[in-house]
Amino acid sequence: MTELEKMRLGHAFNALDLELRQLRESARLACAKFNAHPSKGNMKHITRLFTSFDSVILEPGFQCDYGVNISLGKNVYVNFQCVFLDAAPIIIGNNVLIGPGTHLYTVEHPKDTELRRTGACSAKPIDIGDDVWIGGGVKILPGVKIGKGAIIGANAVVTKDISEGAVYY
Repeated sequence: MTELEKMRLGHAFNALDLELRQLRESARLACAKFNAHPSKGNMKHITRLFTSFDSVILEPGFQCDYGVNISLGKNVYVNFQCVFLDAAPIIIGNNVLIGPGTHLYTVEHPKDTELRRTGACSAKPIDIGDDVWIGGGVKILPGVKIGKGAIIGANAVVTKDISEGAVYY
């Protein structure tokens, strides 16, 4: 089984693997092309990084690391300078507003320093429900689920699941 297959199946994987490094490079190039010229006609560079992309507004400054695990619903707005680290699935529902500078992190690194030096990683998905509003500068950590209609206040660090309709600061 390749490291990419391991990553996609949610198993531990080695981020130093050549195929994964090449995939990150390809995603960086696609993001750079889009960010340099974010016109509607230049969307071809970025849309390939998403498993679904329908009626989305994506502002410049967007970065992702693999571009293989991001699904965006309908009527999603992703503001400037957002980072989606997609070693595991990032699923974003319909009618979601994501503030500037928001970061979604799915990857986890081992606590053991020797293991960390080898490139060992694991990842947990992030799931954001419909009609969620995420303020600017928010950080969402691996494995978090945010329920439908929730509001996440600016600069919050979300380390646990947020229930439907909740307001979290």
